Amino acid sequence: MENIVNSNMIPGDEEESTLRPKRLKEYVGQEEIKEMLNVYITTAKMREESLDHVLLFGPPGLGKTTLAHVIANEMGKGIKVTTGPALSRPGDLASILAELEPGDILFIDEIHRLPKVMEEMLYSAMEDYVIDIVMGKDTGATTLRMELPPFTLVGATTRFGDLTAPMRDRFGIIHSLHYYNTDELSQIIKRTSKILNYKITDNATLELARRSRGTPRIANRLFRRIRDFAQYENENEINQKTTNYALDKLNIDKEGLDVTDRKYLDCLINRFNGGPVGLEALAATISEESVTLEDVNEPFLLQEGFILRTPRGRVATEKAYQHLNIKMGGLF
Repeated sequence: MENIVNSNMIPGDEEESTLRPKRLKEYVGQEEIKEMLNVYITTAKMREESLDHVLLFGPPGLGKTTLAHVIANEMGKGIKVTTGPALSRPGDLASILAELEPGDILFIDEIHRLPKVMEEMLYSAMEDYVIDIVMGKDTGATTLRMELPPFTLVGATTRFGDLTAPMRDRFGIIHSLHYYNTDELSQIIKRTSKILNYKITDNATLELARRSRGTPRIANRLFRRIRDFAQYENENEINQKTTNYALDKLNIDKEGLDVTDRKYLDCLINRFNGGPVGLEALAATISEESVTLEDVNEPFLLQEGFILRTPRGRVATEKAYQHLNIKMGGLF
């Protein structure tokens, strides 16, 4: 069966979709997860069963959506795509579930944002492949039970801790995606270069990989922007000089930190004396949403050792001071 993306769902960018690997063997990085998924998928196909429900979590841009499509391709089944916030009424979820064929994949991104009533509907759907639909109101209300074919729910979230325990417990396969290393990102960039038919030198590839925050989505987005600079200068390939120039123009520094990252660190050090300080205070001071800082910026800053999270709040590390060329009491 061909992969199916519900027309009422959120379609991916066409070029981004082209860059996504279709099979596990094409998927770069996350080696342990790929190995485990290969075992689960192979044995599910041997038993002619649907794959157990899968939960993927980690920072944005690491390949959760791509893995959902890879799972569908490996299982040879269709996929329906939606997001937690898009499912606001029971009828929304019921209509999607009613369209599933046996073994299909239902991918729900931002599953932590599912309304409570939708989450409770999913419990019986995931466990018993049935949902109960309430018809009518008050004393005239009746319940219609709808049987569902066996299916696989793949949920993705950047906020694993926001999922309720009953929801987490209904997933049989749970994996955390981690940031990519420079070698893995270099492979992804080279693959993107071939698909988009625009050459990039090895030195430029390495420079771009180093500044991509360990995140394939960012690497691919920056590749396209650097390509724009190269084409503007009538260059037939991306070289290191153009890469450095473009990334500097885009305010991406040598460590991959962007404007918001540097504002965060500068505020933490100069306004709050390096911390500790609460996230809400930081967010308000630099006029950013706290949820954005927590989901997008902080995971990388923590991973790279620029900040610490303590019971009393965020604290800047020595590396942060060095990166901004600041020391306690003044400038270097």
